[in-house]
Amino acid sequence: MIPRLGVAAMTIVMAAAAPPARAGTVRIEVKGLAFLPHEVTAHVGDTIEWVNDDFVAHTATARNKAWDVQLPPHKSGSTVLSKTGTDEYFCRLHPNMTGRIIVEAR
Repeated sequence: MIPRLGVAAMTIVMAAAAPPARAGTVRIEVKGLAFLPHEVTAHVGDTIEWVNDDFVAHTATARNKAWDVQLPPHKSGSTVLSKTGTDEYFCRLHPNMTGRIIVEAR
């Protein structure tokens, strides 16, 4: 039987040794003059990657001007999320194209 203090100490050591949560990549397709999916949920540190499958250029531009990603035809672009909140974005070339990223803490 392990003394109570020993169990607590082992739990702390095991938690400290656990690998940190890894950042991921969330893919958004640009197709038919739309961001698909329109809304995604991601975490601080994740990368958002837009893949432009259209034959025309687009942008993914944050309404708060935090980022502006250029998306040439059949190319991709990305940004790394740095803070929690909701990021509304649009295409500067086609303002009716809009999207939303809900950014949560890890």
